Amino acid sequence: MAKPDQNQVLRQLPIAVGIIAGSLLMLNRLLTPDLTASQARSDALGIILSALLILTGLLWQRIQPQLPDAVDLVGEEGFELAPALPDALKTELAWASHLLLTNTVTRSLIVWYDGRVLLRRGILRAKPEGVDLVIKPGAIVQRVLSTQKPVYLVKLDLYPGRVEFDYLPENTQGVICQPIGDRGVLILGANAPRSYTQQDENWVAGIADKLGDTLGSLAAVS
Repeated sequence: MAKPDQNQVLRQLPIAVGIIAGSLLMLNRLLTPDLTASQARSDALGIILSALLILTGLLWQRIQPQLPDAVDLVGEEGFELAPALPDALKTELAWASHLLLTNTVTRSLIVWYDGRVLLRRGILRAKPEGVDLVIKPGAIVQRVLSTQKPVYLVKLDLYPGRVEFDYLPENTQGVICQPIGDRGVLILGANAPRSYTQQDENWVAGIADKLGDTLGSLAAVS
């Protein structure tokens, strides 16, 4: 369900007031049998002020963009870690995912590394009980791995490649695929299109780099 834009009423208020005031002034003038010069000047001034209010409201509509429509993602809140991970890695994955879920618009995330899912957190798509989630990287994820550059799908419905993200909630609105070194991808799902800011993207890149360092160090030790 889309969440209402709480600023919408404020943006439309000057337009409504201007229309009502202008209408009342015109009605008052039509019902006045004997129009004096002072009343004519007052009516003219009132009409000008009403027009300015309407113009202000129209400008607000253009200057203040409406917030993107958000939806409730289909799925259940969850937190899943791959078994047999080192405690240090579990802690870092929990820390990184918490930061992303609380400081960005991310509502669902997956950490995929070395061919397996290390973490799922947030709103999770249902899977058969007792069955491990297996992700086969599609064309978009493969491109992220090969180019080492993130991909941001601002409105997932617009992209034919959205079918490869069948492991995210089915009504996910936006997706970021951020490389984790050259062996993994951090996949983030948002509940509103065009909702990640440049600051959000910087957060995602920084956390993915930190995870890549940790995972690379653990692989080197093992």
